[in-house]
Parts: sequence; C-alpha cells; structure tokens
Amino acid sequence: MWRDHDLQDSYDVVIIGGGVHGLATAYYLAQRGVTNVAVLEARYVGFGGSGRNTAIVRSNYRTPEGIAFYDHSVKLYEKLAADLDYNIMFSQRGHLTLAHNERGVSGLRERALTNQLCGVNSRLIFPDEIREHVPEMQLKGSLRYPVMAALYHPPGGIIRHDAVVWAYARGADAAGVHVHQLTEVTDLEVVDGAVTGVMTNRGPIKAGTVVNATAGYASTIAAMAGRQIPLETHPL
Repeated sequence: MWRDHDLQDSYDVVIIGGGVHGLATAYYLAQRGVTNVAVLEARYVGFGGSGRNTAIVRSNYRTPEGIAFYDHSVKLYEKLAADLDYNIMFSQRGHLTLAHNERGVSGLRERALTNQLCGVNSRLIFPDEIREHVPEMQLKGSLRYPVMAALYHPPGGIIRHDAVVWAYARGADAAGVHVHQLTEVTDLEVVDGAVTGVMTNRGPIKAGTVVNATAGYASTIAAMAGRQIPLETHPL
C-alpha cells in the first residue's frame, strides 16, 4: 500500500493529520511537483474522523456556497477511482432526505429550488415515488413520524471511506510523499510569529510550511502556535 520511511529532520511541507484531507493535500501537492512532503499521523491513517463518518457523498445542501463546494466534491469522487487507480467503492444510488411534517416539506421544497438554480440534480418527491425507490420503507400508518415527502438527489451515494484514505495514501506515497504513522506532533516551533517546524514523539522536524489538517484537533494544534481559530457556524 504505502512504504515506511526514515523520518527526515526537515521537509518542505509537513502536514499534520493522516486523514482524507491531509493525505489529499499531500497527493495534490505531489501532482504539482511538491514532493518533499511528510504526512504525520499520531495513530494510523484514517484513524480519526475519516474512518468514523456516514460515508455519504452528496451536494444537495442549503446555501449556494455549500452547494458549489460539495458539487465539486461529488464530481471529484466520480473520477477518483480512475485517477488513483484504486477502487474506492463509490456507489451513486441516490440520496433521500425525508420530511415528516408540513414545515419539513416546505424546507425541502426551498432546498430543491436552490439546488436546481445552482445546477444540482435534486427535486421534491412524494410517497408514491418514494416507494418506487425504497419499496421496503413504511411511509404511513401507525408511525410516530410518517413520511410526507423527500428531497431526491440522484447523484448522491455512499463511499468506502477507508478506501478513500488508503487510495490517497497509496497515491501520495507513489509520488514521493513520506507517510509517517505513530508520529504525534507534541508542539510547534515558532520563530518571529511564523511556524518553522514541529516537535514530535520521534524528534524535531524543520518545515518550510506546516499544514494543520487535524479536523477536531485543529484548535489544539493552533494553540501550540498561540493562535485561536476563528469559527463560524452556517446551516448546510
């Protein structure tokens, strides 16, 4: 899959986090000629959020910004297996978001219109058509939450999330990136306000650029540099 390498004392780019974002960053850097790159993962690749999620891929979100971002992602996943020469088991079987009351139906109708205006295949459907897609689903009767409608998104699907991680790790390694597992970043080296390296449980590493790709631990890593990540929440 990917090789073990000796840990160098310096790299052009050090990426903290061996999940899909960190490994994808390494892979695409290598595709653009930046290959003196290390990915540092405290446990094993895909140990964190990349291996613990719903594995759903879709672009039928609420805001134009979110729709554009995720539509690009869906298109990337559609050709990723060919790009990486690895079966990521992406199955575009369609995605349904269910509505159980009139307010939910109204919200899905608004989302469908926004999706369509942004060029995404998504539409509101009702029980008869829902039953065509999922015959086993009980839609009404003595249900606490009867199904009144659904947002149907044909390009949506599921993916084998660990296969995505393995594919990016394999592709990055083949391009010359060093993937280091069991290498935990314990501190950052900061000189004149700039991060110039990392401290790890295996020793220090100098770096021209350090990328924080640790998802839920991003604020912990940022705090090592005396920074607080400004966060805002937006409905998706």
